[in-house]
Amino acid sequence: TTNTVEGYHRQVRKITKNKGVFPSDTSLEKLVYLAYRNIREKWTMPLVNRAQISQQLAIKFGERFEIM
Repeated sequence: TTNTVEGYHRQVRKITKNKGVFPSDTSLEKLVYLAYRNIREKWTMPLVNRAQISQQLAIKFGERFEIM
C-alpha cells in the first residue's frame, strides 16, 4: 500500500538527510542497503502481547476471527 511505501521512504530519508554529500554513488547505495536491513529487521519483529490481542479480537468479532 502507499502507506507502507511512504513509511519506508521516510525512514530511508531520515538516514540519508543527515549526510550532506556522498563521495560516490556506491557509498549512497551501501547506506541505503544498511538502512533497508535495519528497517526489515524492525518490521519483522513479533507483536507485543499478540496472544492477548488475538483473544480480545476473537471475543469481539466472534466467528469472523479465528485464533491461529
